[in-house]
Amino acid sequence: MIPTIDPRDRQLADMLIRYSTKTKPGELVFIMAVGQSTLGLAQACAEAAAKANAAPYIQFVDPEMQRGFLLNASTKVFQRLAQFELKQMQDADVFIGIRGSDNVFELSDVPRKQMDLYAEHVSQPVHMKERLNNTRWCVLRYPNSSMAQMASQSRGSFADFYYRVCLVDYAKMARDVKPLQALMNKTDRVRLISPGTDIEFSIKGIPAIPCCGNMNVPDGECFTSPVKNSVNGQVTFNAPSLQEGNAFDNVMLRFEDGKIVEAKGADGTQTRRLNEIFDQDAGSRYLGEFALAFNPQILHPMRDILFDEKIAGSFHMAVGNAYEDADNGNRSRLHWDLVCIQRPDYGGGEVWFDGKLIRRDGEFLPEKLQGLNRPKAAVGKSAMKK
Repeated sequence: MIPTIDPRDRQLADMLIRYSTKTKPGELVFIMAVGQSTLGLAQACAEAAAKANAAPYIQFVDPEMQRGFLLNASTKVFQRLAQFELKQMQDADVFIGIRGSDNVFELSDVPRKQMDLYAEHVSQPVHMKERLNNTRWCVLRYPNSSMAQMASQSRGSFADFYYRVCLVDYAKMARDVKPLQALMNKTDRVRLISPGTDIEFSIKGIPAIPCCGNMNVPDGECFTSPVKNSVNGQVTFNAPSLQEGNAFDNVMLRFEDGKIVEAKGADGTQTRRLNEIFDQDAGSRYLGEFALAFNPQILHPMRDILFDEKIAGSFHMAVGNAYEDADNGNRSRLHWDLVCIQRPDYGGGEVWFDGKLIRRDGEFLPEKLQGLNRPKAAVGKSAMKK
């Protein structure tokens, strides 16, 4: 059955094809739709790609079926699957990933060993290496009932929020972030201070990468990576998080010379699971990303990292693998973003670059950076508007 397409999905699909991925005639556009609710947007993307004289390919993934596969697959099965999926990804010029699972905890009972095998043999070579480095890609969620529940909203009001957040004026944001990118590129020492947080590290020599609707939707961050062994101190992430179908709250990490030497969650079960995740390989106790976020429409967490890592007035860190365009050399099957909100309603906080206070309580202080503050930021306009 042909899915019903929300008119706003057509606007979003047009943005994904024309602005985010800059799809060109003759290119192959690989559209991965995870969950039944994503099919309308996937169809809209396929139609937009065809109108751009590109070749769309839609792959549908059912999370319940995926769980059954993960529970039963052997190493050889994962390896054979990876051969096929790698060929698919290598042939794609553009990748658009749309996720809309009806149950975000669907994989919570898949054993650690199976998740590690899948990460090692499939997701690492196919997505972390091939897709991230050799395609123009963009990933996003879809506003289904599950997401609305996580945000404690009705589906209708959440959908209104979703399209408002996803269709901000990314062209303006891309202009406003340039001074922050320049400042990060010449910064050595970073210090972050918040309740439960006092941590320092270097970002010297590692490029700062602005993200303004080109790889994630919604978007709004500028990321780099800490020098691998430079991280010392403690950080508490006050935004709730999900990883591998498990919920985590108030994650506290303590670092010595770059390595996580202590990790705690809200209770004993969370702490045990945290340490299992961080013990999966040699790089999973080191950081692979640091970012400042500034999407003016995202103010509160909802346990969805594509939204939460863009919260206005927040920073996030990724434990595990570093991206090659902001590389500190750390390699891991893991890349887990954790978020700390520094606005006054979340306890406030400070960001210091080379001994100078750059952001207080979520607001940038230097005049050149204030275009990223609300309400001066790119609020309420479509990225397609010039």
